[in-house]
Amino acid sequence: MQQGKIWGAETAQRYDTPGSGMFAAEVLGPTVDRLARLAGEGAALEFAIGTGRVAVPLAGRGVPVTGIELSPAMVARLRTKADEAVIPVVIGDMATTAAPGEYTLVYLVYNTISNLLTQAEQVECFRNAARHLAPGGRFVVELWVPELRRLPPGRTATVWQSEPGYIGLDTYDVLRQHVVSHHFRFDETEQAELFRSPHRYIWPAELDLMAQLAGFELEARHADWSGAEFTAESRSHVSVYRIPSAR
Repeated sequence: MQQGKIWGAETAQRYDTPGSGMFAAEVLGPTVDRLARLAGEGAALEFAIGTGRVAVPLAGRGVPVTGIELSPAMVARLRTKADEAVIPVVIGDMATTAAPGEYTLVYLVYNTISNLLTQAEQVECFRNAARHLAPGGRFVVELWVPELRRLPPGRTATVWQSEPGYIGLDTYDVLRQHVVSHHFRFDETEQAELFRSPHRYIWPAELDLMAQLAGFELEARHADWSGAEFTAESRSHVSVYRIPSAR
């Protein structure tokens, strides 16, 4: 499963779900609020900007937003909401591609750093963020916590969501630290739709080491965008890394 093929025209067409899922106001509102505060008076750069789920409302709050995105199809969808003058986008890999300008905030939302399938690529993503940041700037990563505690011996899959019309499950390769997310959607008929995406999962401690290698310091970690405490039971986290003001 190559990332360029996964995030093609068909996926881009069905990606947006206005008012529900990750587009629900209770999900998107706290995300944009936190990012706007972290950006301050500066500009923001979104790695893997996609269809603009976060970038469009963040730009609407007065924050200048630029994006880097691998998929032209996702950018085409973004262009139905905001033109290049409002949200410029550079097509390319978030681990190596450069965007013009200097930023107070670089951010990655909704587990996207795990789309990079090697540790080396993930480290390069941190280094790329650092290259774009002004002294004192921040890199924000939203990421899920691997659910390996739910895997008894001999089992390789976990069901992480089950509701009418939808089942989400992950299959783990613990040797390579890989996981494939399977999204099944179905109705009253005998037909079902399957979407799959591969990821490399990252423990919070490993993420912190990647940040250190790129010159960052961990500033804060919460369980969600609203600032809930991160605990051993948290299923995800929002981690804020900061480049020292003097470097």
